[in-house]
Amino acid sequence: MQLLITLIKNMSVIIVLAYVITRSRAFISILEGKLDLRNNLCLTGIFGLFSIYGTLSGIEILSGIANIRDLGPMIAGLIGGPLAGLGAGLIGAAHRYPLGGLTALPCAISTVIAGLAGGMIFVVRRKQLPGVAFAALFAALMEILHMGLVLLLSRPYHDALDLVKQISLPMVLANSLGIGIFIFIVTNLVKERETEASKKRIEGELQVAREIQLSIVPKIFPPFPNRTEFDIHAILEPAREVGGDLYDFFLLNNDTLCFLVGDVSGKGVPASLFMAVTKTLLKARAHEERTPEEILGGVNNELCADNESNMFVTVFLGILHIPSGHVTCSNAGHNRPFILRKDGSLEQLPKMRGIALGVMEDFSFASHDFTLQNGDTILLYTDGVNEAMNPEGELFGEERMTEVIKNNSNADAAELTRGLKNAVHDFAGRAEQSDDITVMALKYKAAPY
Repeated sequence: MQLLITLIKNMSVIIVLAYVITRSRAFISILEGKLDLRNNLCLTGIFGLFSIYGTLSGIEILSGIANIRDLGPMIAGLIGGPLAGLGAGLIGAAHRYPLGGLTALPCAISTVIAGLAGGMIFVVRRKQLPGVAFAALFAALMEILHMGLVLLLSRPYHDALDLVKQISLPMVLANSLGIGIFIFIVTNLVKERETEASKKRIEGELQVAREIQLSIVPKIFPPFPNRTEFDIHAILEPAREVGGDLYDFFLLNNDTLCFLVGDVSGKGVPASLFMAVTKTLLKARAHEERTPEEILGGVNNELCADNESNMFVTVFLGILHIPSGHVTCSNAGHNRPFILRKDGSLEQLPKMRGIALGVMEDFSFASHDFTLQNGDTILLYTDGVNEAMNPEGELFGEERMTEVIKNNSNADAAELTRGLKNAVHDFAGRAEQSDDITVMALKYKAAPY
């Protein structure tokens, strides 16, 4: 038992050093299949030294040495192939044979065979790492062969037999345990790198998805350089790589502007896909229907059909008659917008009958009419603004929001949206963004109709 414990301690030293080596760039390149001359020489030299250490740390018993010498060459062969295994084995054998003793020749031969056999397994398995159980069994068989060579080549026979009886089981167990642990470490490293590569690939795909999503919403400002009757600006910041918020604005004709903001339930890729579908449907319907409630009703029915994901989206949609400043709007369960009057007063649009799109088919939405005077601004937003939290868990809230809006009463549309966004970020501090943030400001500049 004491012999086994000592061998395991010696084996542990090799495993720790081997673990450190597995984190090196050279070893990573070997795992990636780059077995050039330089890498083969590295494996040969390092694991050859491990083989020498296995001898030096061994315990002398009856003119023999109980050791873990074969461990280094076996690992070299399994990782680097026949050349690395054979090279490490020859280094270990060249060191062991001159030390002499009862088992000098069989020990040297077995060390070379162990490295070469590991290399052959590497070839047969087409450079694939064996499993832990397979590697442990391989090491056990090599040590059994080692003991067989001692009995076959060492004389006198009865001394060789006494030696084998004492060292065979500890050496089999220590070498099997050592190579099993090492293969376990390398296998986990391979899985770790595969996971990391998969993560980077997903992150890259999500970045592309983010760029595609942000390209769906208008992002060139001013969007209508030749139109001086109004000033419009919007900001969208997803909480993740992609999100479910949306905004859009487009001319239905020379005198009519449609504008909207929406918020899809959930976050991430599913929400972004639902957002893209919703935005497409809203724009298509807006060119077909006359009123906001008809637009929302038509889109609602389309989203309810075959909505197996049970997702929904809140939307506020308004239609501005540009010459008069008259706005007709409808609300599908979205946050009520604010109107910042030219004199600095602030009012919030009333509640309207409406539910989120995709919840109930054939719902009848209500509408509301109001008029923007010259210099008035309507501000639309999603709940990522008022529900933003700071590190203490406090909400930004509508009170802070209205204060920021009033403080920017003379700002243009871009200054107002950026000012509100910056106020939210300042409030949140280091807290992680919990929801998508979208703000749209439309400032009316035309003379009264």
